[in-house]
Amino acid sequence: MSTASTSEAPVTEVVKKGHPKGLYLLFATEMWERMSYYGMRALLVLYMTGAADHGGFHWSRATALKIYGTYTALVYLTPLAGGYIADRYLGQRRAVVLGGFLMMIGHFLMAVPGEVAFFAALTFLIVGNGFFKPNISTMVGGLYPPGDARRDGAFTIFYMGINLGAFLSPLVCGTLGEKLGWHWGFGSAGVGMGLGLLTFLALNKRLLGDVGLVPAPRGAQKLGPPGEGDYRAPGEVQTETAKLTPVERDRLGVIFALAFFNIFFWAAFEQAGGLMTLYTDTKVDRHLFGMVVPTTWFQSINPMFIVLLGPLFSMLWVRLAKARREPSTPAKLGIGLLLLSFGFVLMLGASRQTADGGQAAMFWVVGAYFFHTVGELCLSPVGLSAVSKLAPARFASLMMGVWLLSSFVANYLAGLIGSYSERLGEFTLFATIVGVTAAAGAVLIALSPVITKKMHNPPVVVPTA
Repeated sequence: MSTASTSEAPVTEVVKKGHPKGLYLLFATEMWERMSYYGMRALLVLYMTGAADHGGFHWSRATALKIYGTYTALVYLTPLAGGYIADRYLGQRRAVVLGGFLMMIGHFLMAVPGEVAFFAALTFLIVGNGFFKPNISTMVGGLYPPGDARRDGAFTIFYMGINLGAFLSPLVCGTLGEKLGWHWGFGSAGVGMGLGLLTFLALNKRLLGDVGLVPAPRGAQKLGPPGEGDYRAPGEVQTETAKLTPVERDRLGVIFALAFFNIFFWAAFEQAGGLMTLYTDTKVDRHLFGMVVPTTWFQSINPMFIVLLGPLFSMLWVRLAKARREPSTPAKLGIGLLLLSFGFVLMLGASRQTADGGQAAMFWVVGAYFFHTVGELCLSPVGLSAVSKLAPARFASLMMGVWLLSSFVANYLAGLIGSYSERLGEFTLFATIVGVTAAAGAVLIALSPVITKKMHNPPVVVPTA
């Protein structure tokens, strides 16, 4: 773990304690949107592989996992276009409203039986997410001044909103889908998205100030305070067509490097919604206290741990920053990959238990999700925060789209990898994931001093106690 010798910047001043109220509006909006998304995701592969006489499509596991991977991949591709359009034309707030509306339509279309409605629904969800996802994340970063040490903590709090919605969605949408019918579950996801949209429309003007209100620079733009961008003097004019400075080029290079390692994490992590869901459905003993735990409920384990552990990580980063022992951003991501790898070691134990045709104990899967969650808290909110800090203001949403583009590649690979489970067997697949993610984490930690230097971080501003 990196300490002060490789820390991202020295501590030089303090700011007031606490977070802007707008953070909690973005938290609530993202919570409802993620409730709708993860509710739909918890049901998706079960719906596609479900028996036709129970309303499913009865497609093969390989087909379902490939469609699942393609869908979740495209969800992370469209933010590249959505971020660009918001930066140049719409502004982040209008993009969030448009994206939320399109996704609400998509979820309600999922409640309509038939393949035509199914693929139309996926299209609306993919396009809507492209407008929503990068822009709401960018607005979180826009609430904080340059070098503010609260930023990583803010993204952790925001990430709790994501995961509070993700925790509730399998319990609501999953239960309705498994017990009453698939389309009840999908319809409830649409209601969740509608509530998120109404919350944002009602409160954004009061709580967000000017953040995300207008498109990023069209024509001339004043640079931010010294220490950001290329360190020119405050008030100096820069056009959106200005050449990238050496500092900006280095920082963009860091974003692309971190995005590359992000692929390894999510290609493994996203087995949760595909292969691990099907594995839990068929090979895990789900009996508990005289009842059979619905398969979709296991999708609530990861977000439950995030809601419980998120505040601790938010405080941890600030405490370590005060002590000048905070790991660098690349080191945090590397640690996250190592923790993810250990989670799949537990899945090796589960697959050993089922090798002779038996069923695995639930604690293997619960333990795997625990380590996946701790790894996620080291990587995902920190990565979002890094992009908001490193991207030039005129490319803020576009670079958030690039970050999410790495998840496009990862999710496509996740579906492809999962589809090989019938051919290779779960043990071989899990063992491969363990080796690859551990190697990626070790390499990133080794490279972290070099990458950190290229970040050219301004002084860290630590909140008062």
